[in-house]
Amino acid sequence: MRAFYNTINMNPHLKKVSAAGMLITLGIIFGDIGTSPLYTFQTLLQEGGTASQDFVFGAISCVFWTLTLQTTFKYIFITLQADNHGEGGIFSLFALVRRYGKWLAIPAIIGAGTLIADGIITPPISVSAAIEGLGQVPRLASIMIPGSTLILGIVIGIILLLFIFQQFGTKVVGGAFGPVMLVWFLMIGTMGAIQVAHFPSILKALNPYYGATMLISHPHGFWLLGAVFLCTTGAEALYSDLGHCGRKNIQMTWIFVKTALVLNYLGQGAWVLTQTTKTDFNAVNPFYAIVPTNFLIPSVIIATFATIIASQALISGSFTLINEAIIMNFWPRVAVKYPSNIRGQIYIPVINWVLCFGCIAVMLYFQTSAAMTTAYGFSITIAMLMTTILMYYYMRYKRHWPIWIVTIILCVFVTVEFSFFVANSGKILKRLFFLVFEFGLIFTMYVWFKARKINNRFLHFIDLKDQIPLLKALSADEGVSKYATHLIYLTKANNSKQIEQKVMYSILSRKPKRADVYWFLHIERTDDPYTMEYSVEEIENDKVIRVEFRLGFRIQPRVNVLFRKVVEDMVTRNELDILSRYESLNKFHLAADFQFVIIEKFLSYNNEFNFREGFILNSYFAIKKLAQSEAKAFGLDTSETRVEKIPLIVKPVTNIVLKRVDPVHTYKEDPY
Repeated sequence: MRAFYNTINMNPHLKKVSAAGMLITLGIIFGDIGTSPLYTFQTLLQEGGTASQDFVFGAISCVFWTLTLQTTFKYIFITLQADNHGEGGIFSLFALVRRYGKWLAIPAIIGAGTLIADGIITPPISVSAAIEGLGQVPRLASIMIPGSTLILGIVIGIILLLFIFQQFGTKVVGGAFGPVMLVWFLMIGTMGAIQVAHFPSILKALNPYYGATMLISHPHGFWLLGAVFLCTTGAEALYSDLGHCGRKNIQMTWIFVKTALVLNYLGQGAWVLTQTTKTDFNAVNPFYAIVPTNFLIPSVIIATFATIIASQALISGSFTLINEAIIMNFWPRVAVKYPSNIRGQIYIPVINWVLCFGCIAVMLYFQTSAAMTTAYGFSITIAMLMTTILMYYYMRYKRHWPIWIVTIILCVFVTVEFSFFVANSGKILKRLFFLVFEFGLIFTMYVWFKARKINNRFLHFIDLKDQIPLLKALSADEGVSKYATHLIYLTKANNSKQIEQKVMYSILSRKPKRADVYWFLHIERTDDPYTMEYSVEEIENDKVIRVEFRLGFRIQPRVNVLFRKVVEDMVTRNELDILSRYESLNKFHLAADFQFVIIEKFLSYNNEFNFREGFILNSYFAIKKLAQSEAKAFGLDTSETRVEKIPLIVKPVTNIVLKRVDPVHTYKEDPY
């Protein structure tokens, strides 16, 4: 749920610890992990097959220490320190450490892909778990049956409305998210505390001894970690939304959130231990069982709002991840819209509807929250492991922590997360539907990344200084019809003294493009998220100008808007005259014309690849056909832009055997 609050972005000091900052943090950060009590303990009871005191104590002990080790230790204390100028998330972390290993793009891709894939199960499992609570109301018990057509219809309706609403942004209702989540955490904490007061012995469950004993003695002890992991599935969001709340607000708010969560889990355990042995825990959710009967309907309403907020967090997080992937060349360019003026709030239509379809399909396939828990968690364990790999490089090479400290931390993280990964691996057969989606995301990112690398290998740069005489001569040659007054190319040359050979070929070959001024624009991506700077270098007076844009990895490269701003600044500084160079128009003070040229490549048939490169490049260009054009991606007006297509020849065909022979003349006798 990124950038829902304009105050966070407009008022940076709110990132310091404050009541307002902490309230906003509740709404942005803790929705997913905060709604996990709806299904975590119930799943443990169902998979454990018993409600004995040893099992209940052991289950709660595992939940408490998972929240402590995985959420508190890894994310709250360690990972939140890896802020990229205040921003968090796996791509922000990758931007910090990518210089230490080219292969680090792989864990970044896998982590992002699995995190986005999580977005198609969090909304249905959370919302359905909330709505199923209506079945605990005596008057509704006969019709509100988990998996019934009525509940399916309600949940799918809520999910559909949630995705339809994305295009309008959350500026209007976003301010209510914090207060709603405050009410939610106060409610679950209070309900749990009441049960703990009735059965104070449950506090013994905080002793790690009970957790270790359960894992060792229970017949399926180790595999129960798959259910235990449900309590911390939202931990990655703590880091992803770092930039919108600030580290201190997240850390301080977590004290309150963790207290409420632990009290609720303890309360559910206390209630279970006070029930008779005949109680069927497959039919009763302990979360709603500890709610007073008269308060059941209000609690379901509050839970529904809380799960909608949790779902919104995952959806907005998916938009942000894809947007960063586009900017960092991990994803094809797709339409990115801005539904409000809040910085960082975006809407990506294609991702929105893919997630919507996925969520509805998940709901129709699994039908109940209990069934969904059997497939939930596997993706997040992979995402967490990928974050751990990147964190190692951050701690060791960016922060220069002693190797022995980094090793200890790494061993703890890897041991815990690998255990969860193995325990969750048993869910693979039940989540084949998700594997297709995850593989599609990771495959697309990998192909796009590798193909761009292959493509860049065949960029040929030449000395721009050697081309200046040619450009001046062409510009002065009135025998060539003028193509444009100002001709603008995008260049990938990092060195201002160089230019791509293909750009000069476009200008000079075939039909030469005569212009009065040639502009070369270069975009440099910075590791800072929101950098917006530019510099101008006049390589040849009033003839060749290079503009260097330095943009953060969260800034959209809307070249048309940025270039217009540069021209306005140069006119204000009397560095540029934009009046028409045509005498008839100049005397009427009309503005000159500007023409952009975009050079796009297509895969030539004149290639001989090995299997790997051929597969990657063919996949890349197939995906590219579905993506947005470069002109649209750079925000260029089609009336001012010309797109030229050139062939990409990686390995030209060389073994052509063609023999020349003398011409053969045949004569036919005239029959007449």
